[in-house]
Amino acid sequence: MIETEDSLISPPQRHHPDLAAIRTASAFPAENDADSPEIVIQPRSGWVAIDWKEMFEYRELLTFLIKRDIAVRYKQTVLGSAWAIVHPLLLMLIFTIFFGWFAKIPSEGRFPYQVLVFAALIPWTLFSQGLSQAALSLASQQNLLTKVYFPRLFVPIAAASVFLVDLAYSLGIYAFVLLYYRIIPSWTVIYVPLLIVVTLIATLSLGVMLSALTVFYRDFRHLVPFLQQIFMYITPVMYPVSMIPEKYHWFLALNPMFGLVSAYRSAILGLPWHFQSLVISTTSALVTFLFAVYYFRRTERRFADFA
Repeated sequence: MIETEDSLISPPQRHHPDLAAIRTASAFPAENDADSPEIVIQPRSGWVAIDWKEMFEYRELLTFLIKRDIAVRYKQTVLGSAWAIVHPLLLMLIFTIFFGWFAKIPSEGRFPYQVLVFAALIPWTLFSQGLSQAALSLASQQNLLTKVYFPRLFVPIAAASVFLVDLAYSLGIYAFVLLYYRIIPSWTVIYVPLLIVVTLIATLSLGVMLSALTVFYRDFRHLVPFLQQIFMYITPVMYPVSMIPEKYHWFLALNPMFGLVSAYRSAILGLPWHFQSLVISTTSALVTFLFAVYYFRRTERRFADFA
């Protein structure tokens, strides 16, 4: 047998009984795969609803992201998790000196000023720090957004949920503060866990929206510190709600933290409840949260293009 040049380049073709069937299947896939399902992938338009089933399936990833953010936050720090204790104590000391002693801001008469202001710092720490981290979470994790798929909503949720650890520390410190001043918490303290849930929703309501906006408009990251300062002054953290005329309460309660801060004081210290402000603030937080989540879902399909 004489080998030609063509036989050296490619091996001689031999008839195989299955080869014809393979060629026929590839040429006429519809006839051979009539029973196989057809999957069409296309972008969804409009305001996309939340896929709760998908988020439940990825729940372990959310837990991992929260643990990762907690570990990264206190990694290579001198005090470690002790910062969660130092931060509210320093704020309480500064507010007490400048607003309690020098400015002589009233403290509802029954309690020392530091007791009143610390009760407000419990939710305020979660809101202010959680809002900042959630707003910048997507912009600071661009590589993660462009390499693998997962529910993007987990990123700002995990960034804000980290500060629940600080809130737990603050509650422990506040228990010692009350013990030092011999103050017995009111029985309404049982409502504090519910208030914590609403506080987290209020934090995410703005944090989720800002996280989506910072992906497309980078100047929004410079807006976050200004928002924190504005909310600090329009939220009764440094002063009691009684200093504000009651006719303005409904308008200021559009700020979700306005009614929540006063509710913490009422639940722990037994002060009069401002139910109108609490209802308006809670409603504002829920409406803003739903709008933020739907806006996030509406725009998340373009995150990888702008990240």
